Formats: sequence, structure tokens, C-alpha cells
Amino acid sequence: MGVLDVVRSRKLIEIVANRADGIANPAIRSISSAVTQFIHDTTCIDVRNVHKNASEPQVKEFSPPQRHQHPHVDASKGFISGNFTLEDFPPQNIRNFSIIAHVDHGKSTLADRLMESLGAVSLLKSHQAQYLDKLQVERERGITVKAQSISLVYRHPATQQHYLLNLIDTPGHVDFSYEVSRSLAACQGALILVDAAQGIQAQTVANYHLATDQGLAIVPIINKIDLPAADADAVAMDLYDTFDIDPAMCLKVSAKTGLGIDTIPPAIIDTIPPPSSSSLLLSGTDTNANNSSSSSSSPMRALLFDAHHDAYRGVVCHVAVIDGALSKGDKVASASSGTSYQVAEVGIMAPEPHPVPQLLTGQVGYALVGIKDTRAARVGDTWYNPQQYSDIKQKVVALPGFKPAKAMVYAGIYPLSASGYEQLSAAMERLTLNDASVSVKRETSVALGAGFRCGFLGLLHLDVFRQRLEQEHGAEVLITSPTVPVKLEMRNGEEKQLASPAEFPNYLKDVKAIWEPTVKATIITPASCLGAIMELCQDRRGEMLEQHFLSSNSSDSSSSSTTTNNNNNIDNSTTISSSIGGRVLLRYILPTAELSGDFYETLKGSSSGYASFDYEEDEPRPAQLTRLDIMINGEAIDALARVVHKDRGEATARRICTKLKELLDRQQFEVAIQAAVGGRVIARETIKAYRKNVLAKCYGGDVSRKRKLLEKQKEGKKRMRRLGQVEIPQEAFHELLKVGNASSP
Repeated sequence: MGVLDVVRSRKLIEIVANRADGIANPAIRSISSAVTQFIHDTTCIDVRNVHKNASEPQVKEFSPPQRHQHPHVDASKGFISGNFTLEDFPPQNIRNFSIIAHVDHGKSTLADRLMESLGAVSLLKSHQAQYLDKLQVERERGITVKAQSISLVYRHPATQQHYLLNLIDTPGHVDFSYEVSRSLAACQGALILVDAAQGIQAQTVANYHLATDQGLAIVPIINKIDLPAADADAVAMDLYDTFDIDPAMCLKVSAKTGLGIDTIPPAIIDTIPPPSSSSLLLSGTDTNANNSSSSSSSPMRALLFDAHHDAYRGVVCHVAVIDGALSKGDKVASASSGTSYQVAEVGIMAPEPHPVPQLLTGQVGYALVGIKDTRAARVGDTWYNPQQYSDIKQKVVALPGFKPAKAMVYAGIYPLSASGYEQLSAAMERLTLNDASVSVKRETSVALGAGFRCGFLGLLHLDVFRQRLEQEHGAEVLITSPTVPVKLEMRNGEEKQLASPAEFPNYLKDVKAIWEPTVKATIITPASCLGAIMELCQDRRGEMLEQHFLSSNSSDSSSSSTTTNNNNNIDNSTTISSSIGGRVLLRYILPTAELSGDFYETLKGSSSGYASFDYEEDEPRPAQLTRLDIMINGEAIDALARVVHKDRGEATARRICTKLKELLDRQQFEVAIQAAVGGRVIARETIKAYRKNVLAKCYGGDVSRKRKLLEKQKEGKKRMRRLGQVEIPQEAFHELLKVGNASSP
């Protein structure tokens, strides 16, 4: 401390001491004593015997506290309030894990209880439920859309060591599986959560295989054991039958009440391995030993697994340090582009952003490197320290990164007005930075102008993306009907990949074959709803692969494999299911195009909301497809065109025309809504014009006078129809998204 600081502190002490001497109020005197104690703690001046006539303050020599000699840390208060630093956690005391489960099985609620039990949010006077669901769309829909991370501290009761637990809460819907896969890439283990009342669902199976394919350790947890319908023992046996998980390993908890939450952190530490530096793995070093010094001395490499745009701080990158240490002030480079950046800040989420001096091996956090262009932050990229690799004369080896997401559904996104294109373009760049699974390509529509052709992982993904554009970026957009990419095999041997219906030819004489994408769907449904579910899948051109009864009674369980060619399977399966009870697992091959529209809603309606659905990409298959054009007053609207199966064209056309008749406003002229295939009109609806009663002033006279007035009005209506234009409202595009391609209306 400098002399000037001592003098200033001395003046402040004298003022406090002088004014406190003449005050009789004990409350004010206690406040004065507290201020004096604060000055002592922050300036290292001994002020316990200071009076107004004191000569010189007694200055103690300042010595910073030695953490390892005087560890004033408290794990019950969390990372920040517990006075921890990242140096307190060597790699063997770090656990990186995700929570994976089917939708609505309690992932976010479990994350809340873990944060509360470990002190991460205990200091907040009141925090909202599902604390990590921070997006407005997440809170409105009650689902997790974006993975969020948080760092927790736990003191193991057996070893009395402190552990850093980096938790990542992931989405549960199939449309956000790419978000789950990216989160798992930064982890060494996963908590698989199963509802004690609903049991194993379709997305439970998909997420389990996604985690095991990456070699992650699994901690099984049975949640909602407080429900009256809960049967934790039966669910544990289902986990054993399906995944070969020992029932004794299953933790039985209630995230709502907090029952059994204290058993989860020890299980995480004992089951999930610590992160290991790749250099240590190659050298064969024991990862359970204290290797923090050796791993930190390795050249720095980090995996960029997520990013988002902040209006005030620019691009915020979320990284997992694989080798070495990432420190503030370091120079890092991108392995994909070679661009160099200066690290302005690094930190962790605890639960809010908390800056730290550096991130060590195995730790997960965020970094600010001054990226201005959102396209420069490539999710899955490898960051490295170019100076360190130059010193050891080695070339950096890029990390595996992520498998690119393959779009399942395409749709056009256009601004409501031409003046909003630039705003929409900027919003798309920022939002795709936060959602790397969306593919974007610029396109121009004759009816809607300049816009974008975007690829999504599903219809819910499309709807959430639209809602985030409107809520987070203030963009007003129009969404065209979703389509799937098809491949044309021409007679001259050429192959064409089409993503837009506008590219599909009206006449197919030069086309040898048309290939449509398919998915391998997994449906788990109550046995009582089996007949309705099978009928739905057959109506959507599905082909059955497997039928497996999941019964609590192993002697009653059975499985069968069949195809949809035998129509008697529905009745037979219904009879079998009624005698067995329990649940049934179905596997179908379904055309991707049939999943658009109302398939998911119909599935839920047919099973009273109990069926679960999951799918994965399968091989394309040949199909008889055709282009369906929608015309308004004889003018084709390319934004409303879609590709449909030849046998479903007429039924789909009638539903679209009927829906448009309900959505479009009446005009002063007659509006004709037509649907055409190959230039031939197959469906039509007419919106009658507003009509003035021109005969009201005719009380009598010859009929020719009335006819003349009607003909004059008719000519005026024709002229208005020729010159007038019909504006399609935004709601019409949204409602047409729900019109599927089913054979029955």
C-alpha cells in the first residue's frame, strides 16, 4: 500500500472515530464499528485503538492469503461465494456430464435441485423454476431448446475432497438431437433420466445410444418417484431388459421434492471418469494421478462446442479445454481458418458468467476473443495456441469436431416487406450462430421476393426458429410450406438434388426415377392404442420393421416382425395387445414428407397423448411424386407449391383449397383458388365477391333495364379481377404448415 493510500485511510478513520464518540445511539455506534472493521480488512490498517487525537495509524505489512495454507472455502455456497478458484480443481477432480432424457421427464427440474443442493443458486432470494431455460420460447412452450451449462462444487464426504461438476442441461425433443450430440462431445458421462410413471420412451432409447456411441459413462436415474402412479422397480427392470443396466445402479429420486438428490453427486464422481488430456492418453500416463502440472504445460487445444451473439459483448464462444490452459491475454488461432484472435476474457457459468484468469485442462467455460463476424465462429472448430506449437515445432492436430447436421425439412423464410430483408439477414446470421444445425441458402421467390431457403431437423425445430426470429430479433417473417429434398435420376444419367418445389419439373418425361428420403421411426405406445397407431403409419405409406411388446411380465413378452402388406395384422395385433397389456415398441420406415403437417398431432391424439416418437435418417427409396401448384386467380404462387405423392395429390389439393378459402379475405371481385398437377386443374374453390344490389332502385319497368344494370356490374367485376391483386396474409402460411399429405381428409 502506498503512502497516499495510508493517509486517505487515516483521514477516513479519524472522521468515523470523531463522529462516533459523541453519539449515544448504540445502533449507529455499531454501524461505525462495522465501517472501521471494513477499513481494517481492506487496507490492512489496525484501527481498533484509533481515536480522534491519535497520531499515526499502525500499518501492518500486507501479505496475500495463501489458499493452500489457509483454505477458507465452503462448498455449500457454490463456486463464487464459496471462495473457490479453478486452481483448486486438478483434472482428476473434475467431472463433465450432461442430463439426457425424453421430453418432460424432469431434466430442467433435476438441474434446479442440483443447483440448490450444491449452493449455486441458494443466495438468490427467488429464482424461477427451470432456471437454465432462459429463452422466452422455452418458458412459453415448457421445453428445453438450447443446452445450458453450469459449474457446481461438491465436497465428497468420504474423501473430503472438492470436485468441480460441470453440468450441461440438454433438450429432450428429437428435433434438437444435434444440440444433444454437441453437448455430449464436451462430456465424459451422462445422467439418463427416466420417468417412474411413464417408463422408457422413444427419445430415451435414442439418447442412450447417442451417449454410448461416444463412449460416455452412464448414471441411470429414475425420477418422479413421488407420483401415485410411479413404479420405480418396474422401470428399473425395463432398463435392465432394454439397456442391460443393473437395477441396483439406478438412483431413485424426486426432482420436484428433492428426495434422493443427495445420492446423485457421489454417483457422478464414482461412475464418470475425469477428463484426460490427449497427450496424457497417448503417453499412457495414469489419469487418476495428480497430473495438473503436466497437462497444463501441454500446448493449448480447445473445442468450440457452442456460441451465441451478445448485443454488448459480441460473439461469446463456449469451449472445452482439451490440452494445456486457455488464459486471458493469450493469442489463439482457428484450425479451420487460421485466423488469430486475442483472448479478452475467459470464465465459467456459475450459474451466471464469472470471469476467471484461465481455464485449465478438462474445464468447460466461455471465452471472448473479439470475433465480430458471426460466421467466423464455427461450431466444432479447434482452437490452439500458435506460439506454443511453434516453440515445440509441431503441427496442431484438429479435434474430430461434429458430424454436420443433415436437414430433414426445408422451408422458405421471407420478410413481410422488401425493406425488412437486411434486418432479416442480420437476424439469420446471429441466430444460426446459436443454432448451427440450421442450413441457410439465399433464394428469390416471384411472389415473395428475396428470402432464404432453410433446412431444419424437424417441424418443431422450424416453428421454434421462427418464434426466436420474431421474439429475440424483432423480425417479421413469412414461412412457406415445409418440403423435403428429393433426388431426380434423369434418363441421360444425370442426377439432380432438389430442395425446393419450384425446382421440381411439371413434366416428367425426361425423368427415369424419383428418390424420396425416408426415416426409421421408433414408436412406443400403450398396447390398447396399437391398432390406431398402425393404421396411421400405414396411411402415411409406412413399412413395418419390428413389433415388440414391452411387458412387465417377461413370460408374456413377445415380438414380431412384419410388413404393412397384410391388412389383417391390425386386428390380430389388437387382439394380442388387449390380452397382454403394457406397452408396444414399433419400428417403421416412413417417408420424411409424411412427417410434415399433422402427423405428430395425430399420433398423440390416437394414443391419448401417451405415445412417444423418435426417428433417424434412413436410405432413400423410389416413389411416384409430382408437383402440386396452387393458383390464385390463375397466377401460380410458387411459395405455396409442394411435392406430393401421385396417389395423394387430389386429396391434398382439396384440403389446401378449402383451407385457403377459409383464410383469404373476400374482395370486391371473385377469387378463384385452384390446384393443378402437370397443368391440369384437379381442385377448385371460389370466394364470392362483395356485391352491391344494383336493382334496389328499380321498382318496376321492363326486365331489359334490370338485365342491363346486372351486365354493367358484371363487366366492372371482370375488370377489377383483371387488375386487382389478392394479398395472402401471414396467418395463411402458418396454417398451411399443418395441412399434411394424408390420403383421408
